[in-house]
Amino acid sequence: MYTKRFKLFNLLGFPIYVDLSWFLIVLLITWSLATNLFPFWYDGFENATYWWMGLAGAIGLFVSILAHEMGHSIVARQFDMPVRSITLFIFGGVAELSQEPPSAKAEFFVAIAGPIVSVLVAIACFVMAIVAEARPGTPIVGVLWYLGIINGVLVAFNMIPAFPLDGGRVLRSILWHVHGSLRWSTRITSSIGSGFGLLLILLGVLNFVGGNIVGGMWQFLIGMFLRGAAQMSYQQVLIRRALEGESIDRFMQTNVVTVWPSTTLRELVDDYVYQYHHKMFPVLDQQRLVGCVTTRDVQQVPQDQWAQRTVGEILQPCGNENTTERSADAMQTLARMNQGDVSRLMVVQNDRLEGIVSLKDLMKFIALKVELEEGHPEYP
Repeated sequence: MYTKRFKLFNLLGFPIYVDLSWFLIVLLITWSLATNLFPFWYDGFENATYWWMGLAGAIGLFVSILAHEMGHSIVARQFDMPVRSITLFIFGGVAELSQEPPSAKAEFFVAIAGPIVSVLVAIACFVMAIVAEARPGTPIVGVLWYLGIINGVLVAFNMIPAFPLDGGRVLRSILWHVHGSLRWSTRITSSIGSGFGLLLILLGVLNFVGGNIVGGMWQFLIGMFLRGAAQMSYQQVLIRRALEGESIDRFMQTNVVTVWPSTTLRELVDDYVYQYHHKMFPVLDQQRLVGCVTTRDVQQVPQDQWAQRTVGEILQPCGNENTTERSADAMQTLARMNQGDVSRLMVVQNDRLEGIVSLKDLMKFIALKVELEEGHPEYP
């Protein structure tokens, strides 16, 4: 979803990030407002004024989006749903929840909170614009009118009942409440969301062919994003349901290939990496786990030194980034592996290696369980 993001600050305990794509869209919105919308609305301002109005409108838009996501996040906190972060990016913003809502009620109130905040922001902007119009010719009036209108448009778009839009989440909460199944309601609403994304893609292509190049490209990109997000959301529910209540010891392999600190890097590559095709190997010293070595560590050493350098010189000590416990929750472990971009974790108890859990084994289990319970294979 993101290119590269940077943390700005914490707001009410929520980390706020911006993606690199955010800067691009701020520039595009500023340019569009300064050269098209505001000169069309108001004549007679200096060129620099239009650009300041455009920048204020762009920043105000994303402040509005941040307020929208804060609405989701604050209500999610009330239902004990951890929010990892809020990120502003090219398509707006997203509050990243670390778990699915515990109930249909929680889903409804978390989903509806954002649009309610946006409605309040729109009303506040309209009221301030009306008050500011008492002084004709004030540039801020145009910015306030724009922010009021755009917040209203965002509410209308977000309330389309297509998952993962807020309207789709509200619909999912209603279906969940009626049917009693989060997986079923997610499947229905994500299918609607995927179809809506496809519709936007088709409209984008038609507009592009018809000469509306910028508008067509924008519709196409939004459609692609919504379609992908809808499909991914359903897959995440399948993964959570497949791993729900499972601990790592169910997936752990005890027959582990290990290496010694004295093993040279050339031996590691030729006799272990190429033979077993693993990217990480535990390192034992007299049956005591002292760490692990990865192909990424080996890549940092020039190849002409592999015959002289040993595993003990480059091994990584045991820590949260490469170990877990056999009683650890499978879903949380999978999330850790994805976040850390690792394919294998060592299962450790009292500084002793008990086994290895691999991403490949987890995904095989998920695929099999989904195929058996859903009646058809769906690979997350």
